[in-house]
Amino acid sequence: MRVGSDLMWGGELDAASVTVVLVEGESDRLAVEAVARRLGHDLAAAGAAVVSMHGITNLHHHLALLARDPVPRRIVGLFDVGEAAYVRGAVAGAGLGAADADLASIGFFACDPDLEGELIRALGADRVQQLLAEHGELARFRTFQQQPYQRPRPVEAQLRRFMGTHSGRKVLFAPVFVEALEESRIPAALSSLVAVAVAAAKRNTERAL
Repeated sequence: MRVGSDLMWGGELDAASVTVVLVEGESDRLAVEAVARRLGHDLAAAGAAVVSMHGITNLHHHLALLARDPVPRRIVGLFDVGEAAYVRGAVAGAGLGAADADLASIGFFACDPDLEGELIRALGADRVQQLLAEHGELARFRTFQQQPYQRPRPVEAQLRRFMGTHSGRKVLFAPVFVEALEESRIPAALSSLVAVAVAAAKRNTERAL
């Protein structure tokens, strides 16, 4: 991406990207892109770019860089519900909305409690375990369930924690889980974010014509 004269974000943005979707990590990026495909949207063709910030604490930095961008862009995003206060402060500080604004109304949507929790809840624990089996992870999950701390916990909580116990597991399963969902079960935070990103990109493109 080029913002001003700086090369950043691995070339994800260019002059054609009129909407920037900021997400915490790679699993979030892959999930948003998978949801867009499921809903029949080509984000790149629509002028929307999904950017992984590699941690929510990088939101201030990304917003500051975009503020210096000579190309006007709509900025929207996805975050974990526990980070709402931090996101609200960063968004308000960047002049994207009032400090007490409803974040969804300005294009920032919360996963409750996070992306994995949303997808596991939407799929159901049985279906998630089937997908683990299909990808050779069920035996590892069964071993994980036998850990003393995990034994009394609900299986949904076990699955959510299991997703984060190995590097790359979230990245692997985020698009797998999205593809396995019935369209009506796609979490609202994800479908709403995609709808806003596509609509914003379309409006910006029409203004430029």
